Amino acid sequence: MRGQTIDDFLTDLAARVPAPGGGATAALHAAQAAALVGMVARYSDGARFAEHAEEIAGIVAGADRLRVEALRLAEADATAFTAVADAYSLPRATDDEKALRRNMIAVALKGACVPPAAVVEVAADTVVLAERLIPIGNRSVITDVAAAAEAARAAATTARVNIEVNLGGITDADNKAVLLASAHSVDLIVERAEKVTAAVRAELAA
Repeated sequence: MRGQTIDDFLTDLAARVPAPGGGATAALHAAQAAALVGMVARYSDGARFAEHAEEIAGIVAGADRLRVEALRLAEADATAFTAVADAYSLPRATDDEKALRRNMIAVALKGACVPPAAVVEVAADTVVLAERLIPIGNRSVITDVAAAAEAARAAATTARVNIEVNLGGITDADNKAVLLASAHSVDLIVERAEKVTAAVRAELAA
């Protein structure tokens, strides 16, 4: 995926194939959010911002790490969802085949929930970086912090849907509880992202 052009990826996304789909898109929202935070932080470096140099350096490092992780998750999600599609396509003519198919579907669905749950974490961490950047970032590009927050919000809400759609097939109670907690955490991410955007818009209106 990372070697594709944007046009090639979008062509694959629009095709009638199991993956990439919404899960990969969620991860790419997160990658874009982290990239935007990194860009604003880099514009907030130098003599004018010397007072905050250490904080800015930390934000740059964090944003770069999250961007790389989000891109990895986009690829992982595509792989995981392909496994789900393969499991559903298994034969079910006999009782043994049906039992094997049920087991393989359960295993695949459990795996398919891992990338979106991780995307939720990346989105949350990215919003935290945006919050840290708001008061100290270069005002010339501060609107891109709001863009980052909105992209992170899209990542989290899209990932939540992809967790929820697979929960019905998860039989492990402990794993299901962890995934539900991940899905429920999205409301707070959305709230914090909205506050970042509101802060930027208030500054623009002042």
